[in-house]
Amino acid sequence: MMKTKTMVASLFRRTFRCNPVAAIAINSQTNLPRESLQHFSSKSLTTGRLQFSGRVFCSESGGERSSGCWNCGEKSAFLFCDSCRSIQPVDDSVDYFQIFGLEKKYEIDPRSLEGKYKDWQKKLHPDLVHNKSQKERDYAAEQSAKVTEACRTLTKRLSRAMYIMKLNGINVNEEETITDPTLLMEIMELREGIAEAEDSKALNQIRSQVQEKLKQWSDSFVEAFESQRFYEAVKCIQRMTYYERACEEIVKKL
Repeated sequence: MMKTKTMVASLFRRTFRCNPVAAIAINSQTNLPRESLQHFSSKSLTTGRLQFSGRVFCSESGGERSSGCWNCGEKSAFLFCDSCRSIQPVDDSVDYFQIFGLEKKYEIDPRSLEGKYKDWQKKLHPDLVHNKSQKERDYAAEQSAKVTEACRTLTKRLSRAMYIMKLNGINVNEEETITDPTLLMEIMELREGIAEAEDSKALNQIRSQVQEKLKQWSDSFVEAFESQRFYEAVKCIQRMTYYERACEEIVKKL
């Protein structure tokens, strides 16, 4: 039986590389036994501000933003100054949720990001500042890239889960594959189904099933994270990783 499990895991690693979560490091410094993570209090996880209030998770990057627009001094300048229309330098203390004016919580409507993303790009896109100074063109390129990455990260369940854990001082390490033989067999069968699907109808049926699995593990992640069962939250991300990769494979074949 042990030999069979080993063969399945070895075969799976060769056929479906996804590098899901193997462990987490607290504040990128302290490695702790995974079985003890679920017992930790919120204060023990970060030296910054960390709160678990309902479904809102507060960022530890609570630094002050710049004192005002670099060009005119307007205090309310954010990524872009509405007063003098100058693009501001990237502020690393601003997280992805702040960019879109959202609460720092896991459950969001990804569709709500699209309009705000387009609004920002109308102000920040490098093509719109070609007649500006080199400094401001550089700011535009950096800000536009950050807004794009923020939108991409918050739109998907998996990347959003990993990001909100990072904001709360929990870094996810994607180095090793999962060893659960039941999950490995399920994913192998899923891959076979994708490979054998003869038309888009069959592929879309599989994708619907995979997306349902993603939703289930996403809901489990929220429950575990809110209850501060951090090791369980990581396990949820592991499974989300596999199903996310399966979705990507289906999209490539469609």
